[in-house]
Amino acid sequence: MPSQSSKSITAWVITVVALGMSAFQLYTAQFGLYSAMVQRPIHLLFAAALVLLIFPVARSMSGASYPLYLRLWDWVLISASAASLLHIVATYKDLVSRGGAATETDLWLGGLVILLVLETTRRVMGPSLPIITIVAIAYTLLGHHIPGLWGHRYIDLEQLISYQYLTTEGLFTIPLGVSASFIFIFILFGAFLVASGTGEFFIKFANALAGHLRGGPAKVAVLSSATFGSISGSAVANVVSTGSFTIPLMKKIGYRPVFAGAIESVASTGGQFMPPVMGAAAFIIADMLGVTYLEVCKAALIPAVLYFFALIYMVHLEARRRDLRGLNRSELPNLFKTIKEGGHLLLPAALLVFLLVQGYSPMKAGLWAMVAVVVISWFKKETRMGPRAILEALEKGAKGSLEVALACACAGIVIGCVTQSGLGLKFSSLVIQASGGSLILSLVFVMIASLVLGMGLTTSAAYILTIILAGPVLVDLGVAPLAAHMFVFYYACLSCITPPVALAAFAAAGLAGSKPFPTGFESMRLAIIAYLVPFIFVYHPVLIWQGSWYAIILSFVSATLGCMAIGSSLMGFMNHRLNLLWRLLLMAAALGLIMPGLQSDLAGGALLGLVYAYTNYRSRKMEPEPAVDA
Repeated sequence: MPSQSSKSITAWVITVVALGMSAFQLYTAQFGLYSAMVQRPIHLLFAAALVLLIFPVARSMSGASYPLYLRLWDWVLISASAASLLHIVATYKDLVSRGGAATETDLWLGGLVILLVLETTRRVMGPSLPIITIVAIAYTLLGHHIPGLWGHRYIDLEQLISYQYLTTEGLFTIPLGVSASFIFIFILFGAFLVASGTGEFFIKFANALAGHLRGGPAKVAVLSSATFGSISGSAVANVVSTGSFTIPLMKKIGYRPVFAGAIESVASTGGQFMPPVMGAAAFIIADMLGVTYLEVCKAALIPAVLYFFALIYMVHLEARRRDLRGLNRSELPNLFKTIKEGGHLLLPAALLVFLLVQGYSPMKAGLWAMVAVVVISWFKKETRMGPRAILEALEKGAKGSLEVALACACAGIVIGCVTQSGLGLKFSSLVIQASGGSLILSLVFVMIASLVLGMGLTTSAAYILTIILAGPVLVDLGVAPLAAHMFVFYYACLSCITPPVALAAFAAAGLAGSKPFPTGFESMRLAIIAYLVPFIFVYHPVLIWQGSWYAIILSFVSATLGCMAIGSSLMGFMNHRLNLLWRLLLMAAALGLIMPGLQSDLAGGALLGLVYAYTNYRSRKMEPEPAVDA
């Protein structure tokens, strides 16, 4: 077993490598990226080295139980990673001069890189993505034996390795490029916000703002998770960080454990598609589509607002139905005092949005917003970031990027296999043939693919893999490219709360002390609007700002009323408890209101008005409920 001194040396090495990774990324953010075949391999080298230093061969061997011979094996793999990735950095110019022809050294080192990416991804993410990648490689090498449309021309191992290692069409393609530029900077920005106390401020501010209202702690969970989740980009991390505060408070005032866990998981998941940051996903989508960051944020805004409005509305109905109160003001922070003590911490996020609107590159905007976090933290003694806090944030940011970096590397291998084998070109024909040319069936197939892939992968990896295969299918069937990408991305996010592998819901269940599967199904019920809206904006892109101002405003207002109708239908409450007939009428009203179109809006609005008038009349005849706090 390694001695205490060797463990401390390893910890120091981890710190140095993590700081080196952050320094490299910050340097290129300010002074410009290197060429793709330099920037991306160096980024991958840092990530692979950190994974091999931090994550053991098997999770059960962590800590003192990790044998010395395995630690030595990790150092062998780190050396192999350095040799194979720095080789491409040193010889990429020579590669161009020889017309991309691979040498024997290239082939050996290229094969080694692919194996190292599979192993490091397995260590940090588990076996799901490496298995998908191995299946893709096997299909590329053996697919010529498959008859019919699923087969392809003969591709040997040398051709596969050359394509993956020596071009920007395989391992070093767009996903890894986005990770090596935009994503890392925003993960680092999030680490600086957390280090400055911004995450804690979000929770205090939300408590001061809404904690005293009926069902206040649940509304606090929604508000704090929406804001913090947009920056963190990880639903599970968001659940663990904010849920540890909000879930006990929800249970304290009377929310069922299953409901409390579901609220936190749904709110944390929604943070991934809440502008402005969207967990850096906005930059991946923008890069894949070749559009501006603001265009993606604009498209995500209305669906995200509808999602959180529906969630808060259902939280409020549950509180009314169970007559749950908020917290006493004596238990809550003072709003004015909270803003006075920590309001300055919001300025870096405002600066980030301002710089992006002004046309600065995402990397430059993220870098200067990060600098602003440090400068602004010095406005108050309680939030001041010293050198130690800055170094810790740099280290945590680098460690926080590992999952995304390796997922993007593995996704790049799959993309290379899809393009080299020609499957990407044929997949559209295969899906269209299977669906009989029906758009709705194709959308259902793509939805299922996004949900299934997302159950074992990060949201970014699930989105990238699905859009590479399914994106052309939807575009061929007449879907607008932006709508197609947003459709896939939404369901990749929703995989976090969709059983059987609902990671965010299961994490929340652990904090709430509830059973995982009931929490997952309750999460699906609360997030029902997010399962419906992507189908709506595919058929009617007005909800992603594709249309006139009049049409956008009308659709937004009607969809908001639709969220109220669907929330009341699912919760069985509007002014008083509803029987099945009235709930079905409300569901019909919701579908009419959410679907853009004047006739459907009028029909849905009439139904909603009818139910509201009836419930209001009934509630007046019944004994009045206790007064609502707010």
